[in-house]
Amino acid sequence: MPVFVRGHAAFAEGVGEILTPVEPEEKWYLVAHPGVSIPTPIIFRDPELPRNTPRRSINTLLNCEFSNDCELIARKRFREVDAALSWLLEYAPSRLTGTGACVFAEFNTESAARQVLDTAPAWLNGFVARGVNLSPLKQAPALNPAP
Repeated sequence: MPVFVRGHAAFAEGVGEILTPVEPEEKWYLVAHPGVSIPTPIIFRDPELPRNTPRRSINTLLNCEFSNDCELIARKRFREVDAALSWLLEYAPSRLTGTGACVFAEFNTESAARQVLDTAPAWLNGFVARGVNLSPLKQAPALNPAP
């Protein structure tokens, strides 16, 4: 799972205790919230949640399309999530964030992401953000004095 810990992009394995720094391409993301909350236990207790997904290397995950095992369950149980993903998939490859309820799509440019956000249905709240590998806090001179 990609995470942002210790001020740098990292890939988390296990239950989050194994962190490997990574340098994914810094893309633009449209993140949208369909107006529902999804309790994580509902997803993890669902008998249809896959429990045997093959392990993939970090390199494989960073260089190919990947999926979220929780997405099918969230789409089945929450029509708002299904509707949000159906809408977003018309414009770009899109996925569920974690166990939800937010959905996101990746874009090469800010303008492309904003153009899609501008067409969002009224019930779907969202924002555009750039992915970064180094936290802006790590780059702030006042917070990181020279040794």
